[in-house]
Order: sequence, then C-alpha cells, then structure tokens
Amino acid sequence: MAQIVGGVATSHTPTIAFAKDAKKFDDPVWKPIFEGYEPVQQWFQEKKPDVLVYIYNDHMTSFFDHYSHFALGVGEEFKAADEGGGPRDIPAIKGDPKFAEHVARVMVANEFDLSYFQGKGLDHGAFSPLSVMVDYDEDGWACKLLPVVCGVLTVPLPSARRFYKFGKSLRQAILSYPEDIKVAIAGTGGLSHQVHGEACGFNNPEWDAEFMDRLEKDPESLLDMTIADLAKLGGWEGAEVVMWLMMRGALAAEVECTHKTYFLPSMCPIATMILEEKAGTQPVEDPAKTRERADHDYEGTEEMAGTYPFTIERSVRGFRLNHFLHSLTDPTARGKFRTDEEAAMEEAGLTDDEKRLVRDRDWIGMIHYGVIFFMLEKLGAVTGIGNIDIYAAMKGMTVPEFQKTRNAQINYGVAGKED
Repeated sequence: MAQIVGGVATSHTPTIAFAKDAKKFDDPVWKPIFEGYEPVQQWFQEKKPDVLVYIYNDHMTSFFDHYSHFALGVGEEFKAADEGGGPRDIPAIKGDPKFAEHVARVMVANEFDLSYFQGKGLDHGAFSPLSVMVDYDEDGWACKLLPVVCGVLTVPLPSARRFYKFGKSLRQAILSYPEDIKVAIAGTGGLSHQVHGEACGFNNPEWDAEFMDRLEKDPESLLDMTIADLAKLGGWEGAEVVMWLMMRGALAAEVECTHKTYFLPSMCPIATMILEEKAGTQPVEDPAKTRERADHDYEGTEEMAGTYPFTIERSVRGFRLNHFLHSLTDPTARGKFRTDEEAAMEEAGLTDDEKRLVRDRDWIGMIHYGVIFFMLEKLGAVTGIGNIDIYAAMKGMTVPEFQKTRNAQINYGVAGKED
C-alpha cells in the first residue's frame, strides 16, 4: 500500500530558478535562497519518495486558452516549458500514468471534476523550486512527478475550503493505491506578493508568519477566509496560498514542522516548510472501500465486446498517434500530410507500428492501439473517407453490407469547406 512520507510547502517564484541557473550559490544576495532549500533537498534524499504529488499553478504558459480549476498531469514525462526566452536546460521528469489513473478515479468518485493533460510543458511554478529540492542529472530526476495544476489566476476560483477538501480526497486516493510506493506532497505558491497594478510590490511578512504557523497547527482556522480576505492580507497573487492548504489537507491532522525558512529578497518571499506526520498515515477510510467506490461506475465494462473506453492508460499509450491525427486540424499540417504522408509521419516521430496503422488506414487497429474515434474522423476528413466507411471497416464489413444495418443509406464526415 502507498505511504505518505510528508509534505513540503514552498514558494515558486522564478527568482529561485534564476539564482540556480546563474550559479549564484555564493553570492551574498542570493545565497540565503540555497541555504533555505538545503534541508529540503536533504529531506528528499533521506525520504526517497517514488512519486512527488506536486501542487502548483501554471502562469498562463501551457494553460492559456483552456484554464481549468484542477488539472491532473497523466503523461509519461513532463518537460520544462518555454516561457518566452527558451526552456530551461533541465531534463524532463518522468510521470506515473498508472498512479495518475488511480488518483483520478478516486477524485472523480469523490465528486471532484478534473481535466487531464499530457504533452504540455511545466513552467516556473513547477520547475523553479523543484530544481533546488529534488536531485537530478542529465539522465533524469530522483523521483517521478504527479502534477496537480490549480487555476488560481482567473476569477472565479475555488474557495480555500474547497482546496483543503481536495487535499483530504487526495489523501484517500494516495493511501488506497495498492502498490508499495512512497509519496511526498508539495504545495507551492505564495506567500504574500502582488505582481500587477499600482499595488505591485506588496508584502506582509507578519501575515506570512501567522499563516505558516496556522497552516501547521490549526489549518481549519483558515478555511472560512475568502479569497478577498487572503488577497487583502497577502496581495492578490498571494492568495495562491490555497495550494498550501491543499497540501496540508492531504496530510494527517497532526503534523510537526521540522524545517521552516523565510527570505524576502525582492517581490516575493522565498519560504519553505517541511511537515512530518505525527499520527502515522492512516487513511480516512478503508483502502478497499475507496477502490470499490472508485471502480463502481465502470464495473462490467470489461465484458462489453468490441468496446474500448478511452481510459487514461489508453490515452497515454496512444498519445503520440492521437496528437498527430489531431494536428490534421491545422491547414499547414494537412498540406504536409497530403503532399508526403511518410515525411509528415516521420517529422511527427511516429513509430513504425504507428506509421503502418495510418498508412494502411487500419481503423480498428488504431482503436485497439489507443486512438479515440474522433481522431479517426480527422484522418477521414483529410483523406476523403466518410464516417460510414470507417464504421464498416471497424466491423469487418463492406460499406453496402453495413448500410443494410442502417435505417437510411447515407454517408457523411466532419470535413468542412477548405480554400
């Protein structure tokens, strides 16, 4: 059974990444940053978590035109995002799709509506503090990552209590995972700061100290604070401390803070906390019962012949091919594909098996592989093949044979008018 080894709260200002990449380790102005993170790095080296559940917000980098309240990273790996000047020179970090699927099922069973993502870069909200907490080299990182991206920049956003409840549910999900893995939880963002408007540069160290103390000893005293309350005390962007509350909700009721540091060099405090559980890692309900609830809505689907639910496992396995087929919604990509299919597939990095599936228009083979039907429609639209042709092929029938099973003998597709 999975075990929670503790939690970390950390700021995620890009100042941290700048200091690391510029090698300011011994510069008196920047040195306190690294001194504050040394105990955190040592903690990760001692605890050796297999997976780090990482709660952060994207800064309108990878999530711009689709901004979710709660998005779960389910991919096989996550790279550093390009925030305008090129991505940082750090390796991608591995994800854990199997663990992610379990967490997703429990969270949805607990009535938290999630979105899922892969193939998106993680910006400074993730990699800035991560790069001074967890060891890495050119071969990768010391643990896997389960990113939980929180929408805290647009209004409306969930309440402080909702974030805390999400953490409680996350605890259920982690502790009911049947494999023997060690899991750490990080909550990021804050503390007091404001980066926009005439009020930019606002800080409130007194409130920061109070918040950190209450987070450890009495987190529920913070849950009725409104977003406006948090913003007035900590600046508008400082209200993102709700993500610290999510991390705290995922820990036991009683914790001990074994490390705390606070440094305010410029616009945003750089603060860290390590919280160790006092009362062990007892789940809030029996793990078997949690798994039963999580699987309840899908019992029997495995007995449905010729049916392939688009699970997270299948979406991860088929991501590269699904992504390629979806790219055909771009006129430029369509043009390349129509001009030279082989070159287009090679450029997209498709495997030999994936190329064969596309080349042979192996519709049912693509479904078996992990392609969702609506990507087949995209390929059909580009190649002039109607939906009825695809349906017939999937059933191993000719079009006339399939048409006889329909009330009207028609054909159609999703292709529109193209210049």
